[in-house]
Amino acid sequence: MTTHHSERLREAGLPDLSPVLAEQRHPLLFVTVSGAHLYGFPSRDSDVDLRGIHLLPLADIIGLREGEETQTRMWDRDGLELDLVTHDLLKFARLMLRRNGYVLEQLLSPLVVHTSGVHAQLIDLASGVITRNHAHHYRGFARTQWELYAKTGELKPLLYTFRVLLTGIHLMRTGSVEAHLPTLVEHVGAPPYLRELIQDKALAEHSLAMDLDAKLIRADIDALHTVLDDAQQASRLPDEATAYDALHDLVVRTRVAA
Repeated sequence: MTTHHSERLREAGLPDLSPVLAEQRHPLLFVTVSGAHLYGFPSRDSDVDLRGIHLLPLADIIGLREGEETQTRMWDRDGLELDLVTHDLLKFARLMLRRNGYVLEQLLSPLVVHTSGVHAQLIDLASGVITRNHAHHYRGFARTQWELYAKTGELKPLLYTFRVLLTGIHLMRTGSVEAHLPTLVEHVGAPPYLRELIQDKALAEHSLAMDLDAKLIRADIDALHTVLDDAQQASRLPDEATAYDALHDLVVRTRVAA
């Protein structure tokens, strides 16, 4: 991890997390911070979501004993709750090709805990998997989070709803993945009260959305859905990924060389 990466983690209120990765069974190709810290609205009691790629040995791919494509670990480090989820390189590459904005946000997260040459190559290929159809991912994610907000009344799913809609709009307009809500508020048309909601969320992970105008919130969410629809229609992004062959070659080269 470079000095630049360490500085970005400190700016996000996070310590050096690289020592916690030492106990992983398989080589890690990258690990980044996702979740509320990446999105720009962590609370004092938020856990740290770590996401990345591990590399299974060739025998676990072609033999009878299949390796774990997805590995999950949760633990506490000096009072900080950590949640690490990694996918094998092959699974992650397939997810990249399925217009999955979530894995792109993990891959391109500026909060880097561990990196490698393969990580850098995947970042270079990321633009080749972004399509107009990624709007479907963000549209569906927003609806799921809105339903959760309606059930719980918590700020977290409400902010997620706004965040994914704004990320989708920004992606359709620019072809660039931006998951940081405060940055999105500055660059994409967004309700001004979002800044105050972000400050309120900092107090507690499961704080309730208090004294909000329900009709105004609903109208603003509906309006952003319309903006996302329009941005998708006007987007110059391709309909299909163009990096399939390059990703295939990278997966094969990396596996054979391991």
